[in-house]
Amino acid sequence: MRILVVEDERRLAERIAEGLRDQGMAVDVSHDGDDALAKVEINGAYDVLVLDRDLPGRSGDDVCRELTGRPDSPMILMLTALSGTDDRVDGLTLGADDYLGKPFSFAELTLRIQALGRRGRSHPAALTCGDLTMDTLRRTVHRSGRPIALTAKEFAVLQVLLTADGAVLSHEQLLERAWDEHADPFTNTVRVTVNRLRRKLGAPDLVETLVGAGYRITASSS
Repeated sequence: MRILVVEDERRLAERIAEGLRDQGMAVDVSHDGDDALAKVEINGAYDVLVLDRDLPGRSGDDVCRELTGRPDSPMILMLTALSGTDDRVDGLTLGADDYLGKPFSFAELTLRIQALGRRGRSHPAALTCGDLTMDTLRRTVHRSGRPIALTAKEFAVLQVLLTADGAVLSHEQLLERAWDEHADPFTNTVRVTVNRLRRKLGAPDLVETLVGAGYRITASSS
């Protein structure tokens, strides 16, 4: 999943971002409402916004109002010190999809983001291709019952490919879905990651490279 963390406390924002990246998510960070809206307009592929309500300039409430109702709007999780019952009701009334008060458990935050991602863009908990199975909740991958240890980025790339259900994904699409906005579009990191993933998944090969087009995963790849 691709996440935008909107939090004006910079140290907290970076701690959240790094923790989510460790879970294999692609995470960008904004520190005010105007920048958050600009990133949504430019990138347009976020699954979840983790949104503080008390932001400089345009508030989190304004960001939520602006995005609610758009057909391509990401799911919104308000993460805020305004954690009373009335605050929670106000946030959900504005259009937020979930609400979590500060201080918070990072494990709970991660689970809520994963749940919103599945709701928003239909990321199922279990993904399969032939004898390959992925459990996105437990973050495990098995092939013919054999566990396969993947890095967070390899897991993210495999999840994107499996979710595409056999469709061809270009280098740019994989970079957009599995890396953050700072990824160099001219880097060979996608090719290197796919090649490592292919080796770990073993034979017969599931990941097909289509020269000039991109990659896809099919049970009949050779």
